[in-house]
Amino acid sequence: MTTINLTTKIKAPIAIIFDMSRNIDVHKLSTVKSNETAIDGVTSGLIKVNETVTWRGKHFGFYLTHKSIIPVMEIPSYFVDEMVEGKFKSFKHEHSFIEGNGFVMMIDKIQYQTPYGIFGKLFDALILKKHLTNFILERNNVLKELAENH
Repeated sequence: MTTINLTTKIKAPIAIIFDMSRNIDVHKLSTVKSNETAIDGVTSGLIKVNETVTWRGKHFGFYLTHKSIIPVMEIPSYFVDEMVEGKFKSFKHEHSFIEGNGFVMMIDKIQYQTPYGIFGKLFDALILKKHLTNFILERNNVLKELAENH
């Protein structure tokens, strides 16, 4: 199991940040490099608890699909998206929001497992973990800019 922990400090109201984090259209804006498109389930606006979204995006030169469900949501402080179908053996992304001193700490905890045994572990160590970290950092930078200029 691989874990990625990221924290982003945002100077905006927690409700704005929370809603932008679960907004399909904001996700599309933040992932233009991989041409992410929502192709099934909730395809625009705010995703809610027990709803699904299927993403199609280009990673490593291939178009891949990833279907997630939101099994848990505590507005405006926490939600989880978890893979239902996709290339990972398992994938869970926890989104936490902690308010204090005029800003919000947005915390991402991503835990995943790769398939293909030792080959998957090697791919993860050499390429995948860095790719996913950069993918989420780019998303968070766009989200931060949008929220702070809202």
